[in-house]
Amino acid sequence: MPLKKFNSQKNINMWKYQPFLPLLSKANRISMGEGQTPLVKSRSIGPALGIPDLYFKLENLNPTGSYKDRFASAFVSMMKSRKQDLCIATSSGNTGAALAAYCAAANIRCIITVVDGAPDAKIKQMQVYGASMFMVKDFGKDPELSAEVFSLLNSFALSLDLPLPVSAYCYCPEGMQGVQTIAYEIFEQTANAVRHIFCPAGGGGLTLSLAKGVMEYGHRYQLSGLPRVHCVQPEGNDTMAGPLRNKENVAVQRARSTTAVSGLQVPNVLDGNEVITACRSLGGTGYAVTDTEVFNWHKKMAQQEGIFCEPAGAVALAGLALAVEKGEVADGEQVVCLVTGSGFKDMLTVEKQFSLPALEAIDKAAFAVWIEKMKKGKI
Repeated sequence: MPLKKFNSQKNINMWKYQPFLPLLSKANRISMGEGQTPLVKSRSIGPALGIPDLYFKLENLNPTGSYKDRFASAFVSMMKSRKQDLCIATSSGNTGAALAAYCAAANIRCIITVVDGAPDAKIKQMQVYGASMFMVKDFGKDPELSAEVFSLLNSFALSLDLPLPVSAYCYCPEGMQGVQTIAYEIFEQTANAVRHIFCPAGGGGLTLSLAKGVMEYGHRYQLSGLPRVHCVQPEGNDTMAGPLRNKENVAVQRARSTTAVSGLQVPNVLDGNEVITACRSLGGTGYAVTDTEVFNWHKKMAQQEGIFCEPAGAVALAGLALAVEKGEVADGEQVVCLVTGSGFKDMLTVEKQFSLPALEAIDKAAFAVWIEKMKKGKI
């Protein structure tokens, strides 16, 4: 019996959710298979926490290794539809890598200014895709200087009649519509059964995307009992998680971000106020976690679940652990934690946190001795 023709292009990217996305012709959509990422049930950590129905949304498996590919696909597609041939961007790493890749696919020149201290692996990834790069000292660390540098970039972009692709609703709502597709996928993958979604936050764009996505999907399909969306931040960059938990309405700008978790070092408010409003409307709250907790869960995710993410990808799980400790998640509730980026994005931090030993070559005789010991159960 002949096999049916397999359509390898059917529903393999986020553009299956076209009704929720910018209205663009297929000819202008720049896609590399972003989205439709796996939702994997926890085998060890969930049961150990008393949450047997814990799932990880593996956004680290997007084309360039992070959820920012959804943003880049939507944004670069918009650029192509407007016949723009230059992208001027700023990034802490993942947005830049995604934009560099999608601009390469669209034959658009890409110039990226990265924050001071951006992981070298992310910088090299952008360079491999052909992006021109700049790093400004203390950009992303000092709020006043960061605002000045950002103003220079924004003025430069405006002088060329170009948008500045910052992954935040306050700057680029069209691109963030792509990120909202994470929520739509979670609804479909859990058959609407999910009760809690934990999101890591720096400037708040991702958390706001999930909250907006939950509300828009729920409204369109008239769903009841929508999941709670929770905002999790490192204590060293707590701009909105604390205010959200403390029933305050305004996010707080920090003098300086002190967290070592790359990608979440955003002391400015950005989407913070909207995050507080949106999460609260869904019954969500905020969790501020220590860097130590993040790095501990980061290691456990790799060694107990086989999930190799960058430290920022473990922040949501650290928040869930705190929620369990506070008795704010019941054991019968289905929970999703977002895993935002690949561990290969920040290998220097991985090497430091895991204390990985150097691997030295041994001779054949020594290897044979080791094999014999293994056979006898002596190792």
